[in-house]
This record gives sequence, structure tokens and C-alpha cells, in this order.
Amino acid sequence: MTGRRVLVLNTGSNSLKVRLLDGADDVCLRADLPPVSGPSGMTPLDEQLATLSDVDVVGHRIVHGGSRFRTSVVVDDAVEADLDALGELAPLHNPPALAVLRAARRMLPVPHVACFDTAFHAGIPAEAATFAVPAEWRERWGLRRYGFHGLSHGYASRRAAELTGRQLVGLRVVVCHLGAGASLCAVVDGRSVDTTMGFTPLDGLVMATRSGSLDPGALLWLQRHAGLGPDEMEDALEHRSGLLGLSGIGDSPGGLYAAADAGSERARLALDVYLHRLCASVAAMATAAAGLDVLVFTGGVGEHCPRLRAEAVARLGWLNVTVGGRNDSGYGDALISPDGAPVSVCVVEAREDLAIAAECRRLASAP
Repeated sequence: MTGRRVLVLNTGSNSLKVRLLDGADDVCLRADLPPVSGPSGMTPLDEQLATLSDVDVVGHRIVHGGSRFRTSVVVDDAVEADLDALGELAPLHNPPALAVLRAARRMLPVPHVACFDTAFHAGIPAEAATFAVPAEWRERWGLRRYGFHGLSHGYASRRAAELTGRQLVGLRVVVCHLGAGASLCAVVDGRSVDTTMGFTPLDGLVMATRSGSLDPGALLWLQRHAGLGPDEMEDALEHRSGLLGLSGIGDSPGGLYAAADAGSERARLALDVYLHRLCASVAAMATAAAGLDVLVFTGGVGEHCPRLRAEAVARLGWLNVTVGGRNDSGYGDALISPDGAPVSVCVVEAREDLAIAAECRRLASAP
């Protein structure tokens, strides 16, 4: 049933996006609320939900579905309890999302659907998903590459096919979701075949305040020689690393470019480290896809920082990637590579709300 009005509650690491979509997927309510942090963080959401009455189904973005949830699911009390048990796998994301879900279920007695960022990656090949650790760790505790931002990666790859006039079958896409959290995904035939985030959203690229990948031996060394415990290390790696830790002055590429232009060597180093990891990982994703037809930038940074896109593409010239003057023109969905370029480069607005709404309508209409 396509006419259902869907309320999408997209809980991110530093925001809560509220979107109400009508039956034609037009946004008839848009609100960006502060992130939920404890009981006091619920007040703006409670006030927003109290104004809503004409809602048929509510969709929730849940970052980590673990091994339990490989596809979207209608939420009941049992599902809610299972989600509670997954909180430690994504401490910046799952607990706030669960608080939002509970508040919404209490205030809006309609079907609620949990849509998982990990679901898009559930079928990646074993060689991409498997960690080279003892079998007991993998079997007993489910250690594997789960991947994240799947709702964004899936939507962006489909939209890129539309922008380039190509079919998804046979298309090799690398999606760069660059925001406060950041990850890449290799998409072939519309399916994820590899991604940069791993067991948790802490892995992979350098992010705003998250470290991304680093030598596990360094963590063991800090445990033994600096006496750091898991809570202290988690706080540092989640909140005081990434661009913020590198620069010491901020976590936004736009702000760091301004600081670098004003002479800050630390800001320039932070950007160079970010770009080095990003471009090396694009090459890895292109290898996983056995080639590259389309490179996509999405997410807050990917969409709104043309200078970073230009510097990244300049480092990827050996992959036949290039952009022209379109890179600097406006915002929104756009093809920014020159006409006839061997690899298309696109900017796609992150529309996880559309992906979530589609899942809600599918499940809410199921017999």
C-alpha cells in the first residue's frame, strides 16, 4: 500500500532527523533535533511527537542489527528487548535510537519498523566479512564485519544509477558516505560486496571524532604500559580522536580548511590524514568491485565540501576519476564529472528517509 504516511526517526551520532513523508514520498514535516542523551534529551522529541496525529507507520533507523537482524522488522516487545541487548555494539547510536523508539511507541500507537544499517551488508562475501581471529571468537561472539550506513549506501547507489542513466546490473559503484561518521561501500549489481566499517562503527575511515582503523597492538600496548582501561580507551577513540584529535581545534573539514588556509599546520595534517585514508580505501573498494564505473559522494561532508571532493579526486586520478566545474555548482543530486568521463562522479543527497519509508510500506502492507 503506497499511500501510507510514514514518520521517519533517523537517530545519528550527533543528530535526530524527523521526517514525515506522504504517500508520494514528499516531505511534509522536517525537523532536525538535538541528539538524545538521557531523559532530558527526550523533551524536544516528545514535543514534536505530540503534534502528530495523521501517521500510519513509524520507521526507525537502527545502526547495528548484530547477527539477529539481517533485514527490517516490525517492532514488538520481543524485538525491543533484543535491540536493547545490542546496545554495546554501537554505543553512540543504538542506545539513543532505542530511547527514541520507546518514546515513539508510547506516543504513537501505530506499527513501528526497525530498519538496520547493517542489513545492506548482510550478504557480503565471506572473504570480506570474516576476521582472521580464532574460530572460537567468531563462533561464540559473532565477530565479523557487519558494516554500517547501509541505508545510505543502498539508496545512493540506486540514485547514482539513475543519474548516470545506467542499470544497476553490471554497475560497479563505490559510495563515500562522509559525515560525522564515515564509511565506504563497494556495490556491484546493486549489492554490497565490501565496506570499510567492521564489527562496530569505529572501524575504517578517519571520522569527525572517531579514530577509524588502527593497529590493535597499539591498544594492547596502551593497556599494558599506560594503564588505560576499556572505558577510557572507548571515550578517547569515539569522542576525542579523528579530525578533532588530529587538529586539536575542530572536527569539520570546512572549518579545518579555513584554519589550514590561515596557517594551521595541524589542521592541514588532519585533512591530509583524512584524505590519505579515504583515497586508499576507495582503491580498496574498487578492487573489491573488480573495477569502478561510478564514484558517489554523499553525507553532510560528501555533499557540502566541494574542496574536499576535488582534493580526493585529484589523488584518485590514476583510477580515471576526474571532476570539472560542476563540482563547485550548488547542492543536491548532480553528476559532477565531465561529459564522456570514463568514471562517473556523482553527488547524492543522503535520503535514508526514503529507504526507510519504502521498508515501512513493504512490511506494514504484508499479510
